[in-house]
Amino acid sequence: MEKRPFVYDPPLLPFLDIMYEDSDIIVVNKPSLILSVPGKERKHHDSIMSRVKSIYPDAFVVHRLDYGTSGVLVLGLHKAAISTLGKQFIAREVHKVYVAWVDGKLEGTGAVDLPLIIDLEHRPFQKVDLEVGKKALTYYQALHYDAAQDRTFVRLYPQTGRSHQLRIHMQQLGHSILGDHLYAIDRVYESVPHLYLHAALLRFKHPTTGEVLSFCAPAPFAVPEGCELQVSWLDEDLSLQVTSILKTPQPQIFELMPDLH
Repeated sequence: MEKRPFVYDPPLLPFLDIMYEDSDIIVVNKPSLILSVPGKERKHHDSIMSRVKSIYPDAFVVHRLDYGTSGVLVLGLHKAAISTLGKQFIAREVHKVYVAWVDGKLEGTGAVDLPLIIDLEHRPFQKVDLEVGKKALTYYQALHYDAAQDRTFVRLYPQTGRSHQLRIHMQQLGHSILGDHLYAIDRVYESVPHLYLHAALLRFKHPTTGEVLSFCAPAPFAVPEGCELQVSWLDEDLSLQVTSILKTPQPQIFELMPDLH
């Protein structure tokens, strides 16, 4: 397949959109079109982590958002904080809610339960593999359908943190995320200026004080009236509302891209 054109040109302003910082952690609202961590090539060095490290040399990310994904990102500022936060993510004690615009009309509340694994022949792509893939579970809920543009605003509750999980799971439903440069067909990829996937809400315990912290980052794309982001979404258990579960993989269609996250 042909590679889609790609030029890494991360936004320069704001240098960092800081939502919170203290002596242990810093929380930023990551824009789309910038890496969470430096890439392999020098031209891909600029990233959220490299920018934070220019201020806090010992800082390190404890989770990542894909290049195109925007939203809440937390970094530890010293080894103890990094370790404690990392353990929370590994133990799945961190609560996350994403919002996205997806192609077509998606209805109701459901789940996608399809295991994922790296596609060794087409890095950095991931693929569904029922035999050796790692557990990947996503709950979704359709909130608003825009008939004029044939797109649906959804909220997504990833129960695992696999690479590209939300993008593949939505593609498997037949409703790719708008602007997805990896897994969407050209029409969907080209319909918006960047990936319309946003890590809107994040809740975790402060690594030193143990205080429960919740953060809500405004979306960089239009949010329908009546669907305003709410911290209370973090308290909802969509598993109780699920009416359908996708467990049968569908064909994956993608265009080869450079080795970027």
